[in-house]
Amino acid sequence: MGAGARPQFGVAKPMRGGAPAPASAKSEQPVGGEQFPPIPESDIPAPGVGSPSLGDAMSRLDERMNSTHSGESEVGGFEASIHRIKEQVLPRLLERVDPEAAATLTKDELSEEFRPIIMEVLAELKVTLNRREQFALEKVLVDELLGFGPLEELLNDPDVSDIMVNGPDQTYIEKKGKLVIAPIKFRDETHLFQIAQRIVNQVGRRVDQTTPLADARLKDGSRVNVIVPPLSLRGTAISIRKFSEKPITLDMLKDFGSMSEKMCTALKIAGACRMNIVISGGTGSGKTTMLNALSKMIDPGERVLTIEDAAELRLQQPHWLPLETRPPNLEGQGAITIGDLVKNALRMRPDRIILGEIRGAECFDLLAAMNTGHDGSMCTLHANSPRECLGRMENMILMGDIKIPKEAISRQIAESVDLIVQVKRLRDGSRRTTNITEVIGMEGDVIVTQELFKFEYLDESDDGKIMGEFRSSGLRPYTLEKARQFGFDQAYLEACL
Repeated sequence: MGAGARPQFGVAKPMRGGAPAPASAKSEQPVGGEQFPPIPESDIPAPGVGSPSLGDAMSRLDERMNSTHSGESEVGGFEASIHRIKEQVLPRLLERVDPEAAATLTKDELSEEFRPIIMEVLAELKVTLNRREQFALEKVLVDELLGFGPLEELLNDPDVSDIMVNGPDQTYIEKKGKLVIAPIKFRDETHLFQIAQRIVNQVGRRVDQTTPLADARLKDGSRVNVIVPPLSLRGTAISIRKFSEKPITLDMLKDFGSMSEKMCTALKIAGACRMNIVISGGTGSGKTTMLNALSKMIDPGERVLTIEDAAELRLQQPHWLPLETRPPNLEGQGAITIGDLVKNALRMRPDRIILGEIRGAECFDLLAAMNTGHDGSMCTLHANSPRECLGRMENMILMGDIKIPKEAISRQIAESVDLIVQVKRLRDGSRRTTNITEVIGMEGDVIVTQELFKFEYLDESDDGKIMGEFRSSGLRPYTLEKARQFGFDQAYLEACL
């Protein structure tokens, strides 16, 4: 080999030992030399057998590979028979009813008015029903005329947290963190489109081929997203994130196993001591739930303004004013953005400004509010970790038209935000608070953070539940000074150590 030439790959000298051992000695020396002890023969799987866990994993992969799913919602038995009768009764019923007059009645009043008319139509059709079937038919028909048709029974089911309609033939629901197919079907695409329009029209929004996207909310605060053809290729798609009627508190989250006792105490103090909090997490991880729970700790004497695209926050405060953005009209005029509302909110004498979710340049307006006497402001954003959350905030501001250097943006974030609360939806469907991180300040051009609490994954139980523990880092919190101003310093210190 010439001078300066690189040795060939794979001919490096052994790290220990001198000359190669003679052939007779090779059999006596343990395989792998003294640096790498040999693996016991009992630990080496037989060819093609593999370890039990490997065999189990491979069988699960094969099972998934060979499984077949129809993907269509199946409506069977009693529901199917009622559905068929409804198809026959509805056209004749509409001939005898004035829809405008029916729209002025409540559901109970409408049921009373319909009963004799339904009996008349059934007699004409020579259909005999028992009492249970009559009640079921009445309910289905009233839902069809005044409610949201087949969606009504899912909206009234307290165990259902999400409803996802993928065209008229397929609807999925989330129950206890798992997705399952729902036993409902729509008559056809026209029927589904009418229900989608009924939902968005309630809040003054519209959806059609010219504006095929719409965000709306139901009367109970549930969030709705509608996307229609030509953007949706399977027909109208409706996604509903249901709103819990019972207000969720931090203590309830602790009892659900979402956080530990000490984390719960630290978050209560953070909410009461007017710390600026950013709640970070993925879609469906429980960011809005966490924000609602933290709002319970706000002093009842404070004036709180919430700003959202579709109002879904339900603050547990007496002095609370919700504001909502407005999309542009048909001419593309008249849009009111989150940034516009934040600027206007500063003139409304708020004590705290809470943003449902930040997605763009309005992040800078919120930071300005946090820095100008509105301590205790909060918001949510999409990010997978506290460090990524800070990077996302920087990127959002840089995406806007604000011409300031990145270092100045980082400094603004470091001076404004006190805590980042990271929430995650784990693969078993449970939602956990995985990190509580303090933002300390700047070191050069890097934002310095300090982790107060962390969730550490340990194992998985036989029934698929994820097991782990919440660990405190045992560090003295940097935000202790803010807690001292409200008299919570000792309790805060004990919770964090």
